[in-house]
Amino acid sequence: MLFDSHTHLNYEGYTDKDREELFSIIEKSDISYAMDAGYDLESSYMAVKHAQRFKWCYAIVGCHPHEAGNFTEEEFVLLKALAQKEGAKAIGEIGLDFYRNLSDKEDQRFWFRRQIRLANELKMPIVIHSRDAHQEVMDILKEEGAFSKERKSWFPKKNSPLSEEDARVLLHCYSGSREQAIQYIKLGATVSLAGPVTYKNARILREVAEGVPLTDLLIETDAPYLTPEPLRGQQNISPNVRYVAQKVAEIKGLSYEEVALETKRNGMRFFNIKEQE
Repeated sequence: MLFDSHTHLNYEGYTDKDREELFSIIEKSDISYAMDAGYDLESSYMAVKHAQRFKWCYAIVGCHPHEAGNFTEEEFVLLKALAQKEGAKAIGEIGLDFYRNLSDKEDQRFWFRRQIRLANELKMPIVIHSRDAHQEVMDILKEEGAFSKERKSWFPKKNSPLSEEDARVLLHCYSGSREQAIQYIKLGATVSLAGPVTYKNARILREVAEGVPLTDLLIETDAPYLTPEPLRGQQNISPNVRYVAQKVAEIKGLSYEEVALETKRNGMRFFNIKEQE
């Protein structure tokens, strides 16, 4: 019943035993689908491997801005081939991170643009990481055609009160304002909320959850990071996405079941996942 739109089953800190235990936990939970998000070439390969092993798992492949300084043209060629493998559903997580600045800003911008172009070439969804760079991320997405009429023509329209056009651009673990979220949705994007929406001081994220139509919303864990309340301090896992669903339901005055099922439908539409798969 639950769709975790962003997790890291490929987390480098897991041992093989840890990973097998996690797979077992997920398979016994209410998780219907989980998107395993790559952050470099190796983790993207692992995500595709997981997607080909489990019916409930699909892969997002790409180079995270933290890794931009180490990414090469040779790896980009391999990433393009990987994106066309069975189980790969999107290019991501890509973007800019000017909070930690673990890679040079110019390297981040260069590979962000190249990967948007790759997603356009392959007509694939895009999953965005944006931290302390919200306006520049939006500007680059616009400049590289992520919200172009041509791109939107590749995907079926969605039933949103703000915009029927779907550019298949996802703002992963959204941390911006309600106003910018609405602006993104009008451009054809989708917004995903993670564990921080459950935190006591998360006023801005609660405003986002309240203001974004459910038709344009996904939920995620970003596991093993960003553990939601009441489990903060523990390592996060995909089944904990239920706490995000519960908080969104509380904020919107809806039932947990309605939020869980609608965000699952949204996730399946966004990543082009068919139930029979």
